Amino acid sequence: MSARMMDILGEMAPGQEIYSIDESFLDVSGISSYMPLEDFGLQMRSRVKKEIGLTIGVGFGPSKTLAKLANFAAKKWTQTGGIVNLTSPERQRKLLTLVSVDDIWGIGGKLSKRLHTMGISTALQLADSNISMIRKSFDVIVERTVRELNGESCLALEDAPPPKQQIVVSRSFGQRVTSIEDLQQAVVTYATRASEKLREQGSKCQHVSVSVNTGRYGNEPQYANSAAMTCEYPTSDTRDIIGLALLALDAIWRDGYRYAKAGVTLGDFYQSGVAQLDMFSQQLPRANADALMSAVDQINRSGLGKVWFAGQGTDNVWKMKREMLSPRYTTCLSETLRVK
Repeated sequence: MSARMMDILGEMAPGQEIYSIDESFLDVSGISSYMPLEDFGLQMRSRVKKEIGLTIGVGFGPSKTLAKLANFAAKKWTQTGGIVNLTSPERQRKLLTLVSVDDIWGIGGKLSKRLHTMGISTALQLADSNISMIRKSFDVIVERTVRELNGESCLALEDAPPPKQQIVVSRSFGQRVTSIEDLQQAVVTYATRASEKLREQGSKCQHVSVSVNTGRYGNEPQYANSAAMTCEYPTSDTRDIIGLALLALDAIWRDGYRYAKAGVTLGDFYQSGVAQLDMFSQQLPRANADALMSAVDQINRSGLGKVWFAGQGTDNVWKMKREMLSPRYTTCLSETLRVK
């Protein structure tokens, strides 16, 4: 659903930055020369509502921070009709008087507390603050926020988000795990998914860590631990990552506990084709590993079948409970919504 919404919005503007699962920045420069921005916002809301049934809020501003505030206002106050245009300085200042510094994009809890102690409690007060004082008291991020609140665009649109520097796959088990075999299956499954995510962003890693814990329930013995392994060369080969993950699990496994959760974390990333190998290393990447992993990914995406690793097992008693999973109305024919 999120991907479909982003596709619709991306088709309506010359530039797009997908900020989160439900937020997107659009470049609308030039649109106001032939159409009021409010009308354009109405078109976006109408099309998204018609095609996927979602109601969205639209905020316009000369900077990302003001656009975020406009969107905040569009969602908070129903009288706006879901559309707020902050391209005029008068409207900007009017809204800034109504918004607390706590609600400004990029101002977290600690920063807002400091600002309150300095007598700065509204967005307008922050916008009117002396830049030199802000620079001395805070970092460049707050200074940039002040400039953005005054309509100065300091943050460019990112057409593609930067690659993640860490990938984590972690789940709570559907029921407690007491055997090393079941825990190994879970870790292999999580390592496999983490490897897929790694390849999706075109990266390789050298750091693999595994964590386990029993949770904090009742009077049962509690245990939590993690261990990390390093590969001698950057890899995105699922086989390598599974091997390192199992070594890490062996280092922290303790018998006699009822495990509630496990996780696999990948770190120390390199972009594919950029990493430099250690000339003294005793290990080298497997031959044709990239081609093999690419073939596996293509098969698993095509719907022709599922290629999986034997270590994942078949009878996964540890799998997360799915009773409360939302129906997949738009992607699974058997779960299509029925109206009687």
